[in-house]
Amino acid sequence: MGKIIAVTNQKGGVGKTTTAVNTAAGIAKLGYKVLLIDTDPQGNATSGVGIDKRTVRYSAYSIMIDDVPSADAVIHTSFDNLDIIPSSIDLAAAELELADSEHRESKLKNSVALIKSDYDYIFIDCPPSLGLITTNALCASDTILVPIQPEYYALEGLSQLIATVRLIKRKYNPYLEIEGVLLTMYDGRLNLTQQVVQEVKKFFPKKVFSAVIPRGVRLSEAPSFGMPVMYFDKSCKGAAAYMELSKEITENNK
Repeated sequence: MGKIIAVTNQKGGVGKTTTAVNTAAGIAKLGYKVLLIDTDPQGNATSGVGIDKRTVRYSAYSIMIDDVPSADAVIHTSFDNLDIIPSSIDLAAAELELADSEHRESKLKNSVALIKSDYDYIFIDCPPSLGLITTNALCASDTILVPIQPEYYALEGLSQLIATVRLIKRKYNPYLEIEGVLLTMYDGRLNLTQQVVQEVKKFFPKKVFSAVIPRGVRLSEAPSFGMPVMYFDKSCKGAAAYMELSKEITENNK
């Protein structure tokens, strides 16, 4: 039975999609069967694994709004053991359409339940907001992975995220836990970085991953080639960091 991990942070620009794509690809590269679900209307995770979202027949929108079976929306990527349910531009309207639906917070959960046993891990790339799509992702998930850029404003969003997780646990998904907090765009030379890291560790004792993701040009370039970074340039620091994170997650879940 697959473990479902939502990659979420309502603050944009923290490396959320980069983390979803590269962690999913890294764990798949280790030999596990992995599904990536792109629920962000921007569709960057979809293009990040080489899929043109303009050409997809079914998407995350289809399984949440049109009741298309989740298996019909799965696309096999050209990377080892990695499948995706892509995003589409229609997802931008999904928030409004879900608002009037019965059991609106469980649409994704009910759909993904049908294919959960086909995978070892399922990663959901969430939009940078705390609306109904993200609520669906959190209701469907076992844990959340939170990427954080070590800067002052990152700390402000944390309390809001924790409040949301508590709300979801109380109302919809009592089993939701934090998989871990990942430091992204990390530069250990900066004093501010060290200060923020200490605060984050206080906030999330024993939940901060040992792996940290450095800033890197190759990490930024890989999506434009439609490739996870370990396929684009396996010798770069970003590829090594995401493979380290992938190993850490699989070890923690043994």
